[in-house]
Amino acid sequence: MSKAQSTKKSPLRGTPTKSAARKRIEQLRRLIEHHNYQYYVLDSPELSDAEYDRLVRELRELEARFPDLVTPDSPTQRVGAPPLETFAPVRHRQPMLSLANAFDEDELLAWVRRVQSALGDQRVEYVCELKIDGAAVSLTYEGGAFVRGATRGDGFQGEDVTANLKTIKSLPLRLRGARPPAFLEVRGEVYLPASAFEAINRERAASGEPLFANPRNAAAGSLRQLDPKVTAARPLDLFIYGVGAADGIDVRTHDETLAWLKSTSFPSNPHTTLCRTVDEVMTYVREWTVRRTDLPYETDGVVIKINSLVQQAELGATSQAPRWAIASKFPAEQAVTRVTDILVYVGRTGALTPVAELEPVRVSGVTVTSATLHNEDEIRRKDVRIGDWVVVQRAGEVIPEVVRVLTDRRTGQERTFSMPTACPSCGSATYRPEGEAVARCTNLACPAQVLGRLIHFCSRDAMNIDRVGPKLLEQLLQRKLIADPADVYRLALEQLAALDRMGDTSAYNVLESIAASKRTTLPRFLYALGIRHVGAHVGEVLAGHFGTLDRLMQASFEDVRDVPGVGPTIAESITQFTAQPENRRLIERLLEAGVRPSAPAPARSSGPLAGKQIVFTGTLSKFPRSRAEALARDHGAMISSIVSKKTDLLVAGGDPGSKLLRAQKLGVRVLTEREFAKMIGAET
Repeated sequence: MSKAQSTKKSPLRGTPTKSAARKRIEQLRRLIEHHNYQYYVLDSPELSDAEYDRLVRELRELEARFPDLVTPDSPTQRVGAPPLETFAPVRHRQPMLSLANAFDEDELLAWVRRVQSALGDQRVEYVCELKIDGAAVSLTYEGGAFVRGATRGDGFQGEDVTANLKTIKSLPLRLRGARPPAFLEVRGEVYLPASAFEAINRERAASGEPLFANPRNAAAGSLRQLDPKVTAARPLDLFIYGVGAADGIDVRTHDETLAWLKSTSFPSNPHTTLCRTVDEVMTYVREWTVRRTDLPYETDGVVIKINSLVQQAELGATSQAPRWAIASKFPAEQAVTRVTDILVYVGRTGALTPVAELEPVRVSGVTVTSATLHNEDEIRRKDVRIGDWVVVQRAGEVIPEVVRVLTDRRTGQERTFSMPTACPSCGSATYRPEGEAVARCTNLACPAQVLGRLIHFCSRDAMNIDRVGPKLLEQLLQRKLIADPADVYRLALEQLAALDRMGDTSAYNVLESIAASKRTTLPRFLYALGIRHVGAHVGEVLAGHFGTLDRLMQASFEDVRDVPGVGPTIAESITQFTAQPENRRLIERLLEAGVRPSAPAPARSSGPLAGKQIVFTGTLSKFPRSRAEALARDHGAMISSIVSKKTDLLVAGGDPGSKLLRAQKLGVRVLTEREFAKMIGAET
C-alpha cells in the first residue's frame, strides 16, 4: 500500500479497561475494513504497508487480551478456523441456474429476437459483463455481517466453504452503510489471477505434485481445501455479479443493482457496461474477443443480461437457465498437433468412446494430451487416422476436441481406425442400437462399467463420499472387496487398513465419510443410482412429484411420462430400471445398509396460495422474511423478488417502496402481513 494519509497512534495507554478496549477494537475493525476496501476493491490505497500492519497488529493484541470481544466478522478471523472434517451442505434459497450459450453472432442475435418478441414493443437495455472463468459462489449476509458462503454445487445445493471464503481479502466481512439489509445473498465468481496460477504450478512442479489443469480448477480446488490455511496461501480474488435473495434492497435495474453492490463494499468487474442498443452489445463482444488476452485473469466469454428487473421477471426462466441472460462464448483457441494413437474407453453406461492420444500441445493455457472423437461416425466424417496432423481446440474452453485433419501433411504412413467389436475392458460383444451413434458393451458386469458406476455413485453431486475416489475404488474392486455400491457400506476397518497407502487413521476417516453419506436427499440418491437420462435436475423433479422412493418404484410408464419436465424418453429409462430385479435388490440392500434418502417437504396442492406467485416487500414484524417465504412455499406458492404481470399477490410490510407502487399499477392484489398470516392460518 502506498502512503496517502497518516493514521493516529493508538489512544490506549497502559492496561485498558474492557470498555475502552471494546471502543478501540470497533474503531480498528472499521479502519482495517476501510483500507481493505480501498486497496483490494478500489485499487486506491491510503496507507503504507507498515501503517496497515500496525493497525492489524494492534487489533490482534487487543483481541488476545480480551478474547470474549472477538467476533466472526473481525478482520483477524479471515484465517482463524481449524481444519474441517467435511463440508456441510447448503440449500440455495434461489437456485443458482446455468446460462444458455451463444457460440457465434447469429446465435446471439437469435436470442435478442426471442427476447424482443416476448417483450413486445418495450424498450430493452442490456448489461454486458465479462464471463470470469472461476468458481461460482453464494455469499450470505445477515444484518450486514458475512455469515455463510457456499459453492454452486448442483445449482440447488452447494457446500459450506465459509472459512475458506473469509481468506479472500476483497470479500467484505461487514457491509458499508448505516442501514444494511436484514438479509442479503449475493452471487459471484472466485478466480485465481493468471500470474498466481503460474506461480502455484511452478511450486507444485518443483515439489513433485501434480499440476492444476487451469485457473478454474485451481480456484475450485482451493475453495474445497479442508484446511483454510491452505486456501489462504493461494491469492484468490472475487467479483460479485448479482443478487440472489434479499430483504431491504430497492432497485429497478441490474445496472442499479451493481452500483448498489459496489457502494456496500462488494468488488465488481470494472469492465461491465450498460448497452442501450443491440449494436452496442455486438461492439462490446467483438472488442473483448480481441482484448481478452490483455486481462490478468481468464475469461471465456461475455454475459449479456436484460437490464430491467421487471422485464427479467416477465421473461422468467427454464428449469436450467434464465431467459433474460445469455453467455456469448469466445471462439475456442486452436492448436496443431499429431495423433499418436486412438484408444477406446468404456463408461459406466457401457458407452464406448474413442479418444485421440496427442503429442502434448498448449491450448488456452492448458497442456492437452488427448481429445474426444465422440463416436465412430465422427471419426469417419472427419477421416481421423493414427499419425494425422490435426487442429484441436477446447470446446467451450473446457473439453478438448479434434476440429479437422490437415490432409495435406499426410505421408502415407497414417493408419485407419476401426471401432472394436469386442469390449476393450471385458471382451464381451458390443452392440450399437439402431438410430444411435454410440456402441455399447452388453456386459453389465464389465469391470470398466462397474468402476464407472461406483465412481459416479460416490461422486460429489451424488452420495458425496469425498474420501472414496477412483483409485481407492479400483483397489477395492481388484481385491474383490466390493462389487456394487451397496458393498461400500459393508466395508470393515481392517479391510481398508490393509490397502496400499492406507493405515488405521485413514481407514477410520474413510468409514466416517461413508457413514455420513447415509443421510442424503432423494434427488441425490436417484442421481447416484446412475439411471440413464436422470441427472441432478431430473432427480429434483421426480422427488418433488412422487415424494418418496417407494412411490417412484411403483410408478408406471404413464405416471412418470406425465410428470412436467420428464417425457417419454426419461420415463422409459426409469421404468426399465425399476423393473429389473437386480436394480430393485440393489436399492433394498442400500436401504438395509442404513442409507436414508429424505423426501422433500410436500407443498400443498390446494388452498388460497397453491400455484400463486408471491412477492414480499417492506419490513415484516410478525416473522422474519425467510420464515414468511418458507411458509408461503409450504402452502404451494412460488416466491419471486420482482413484481410483474405474472405476480398474483404482494405482501407489503412497513416501508414497502416502489414494489407496492408497481403492484398497484399492474392491479396485483396487495395483502398486509396480518392478512397473509390469516390466509395461511398463522394468525395469533
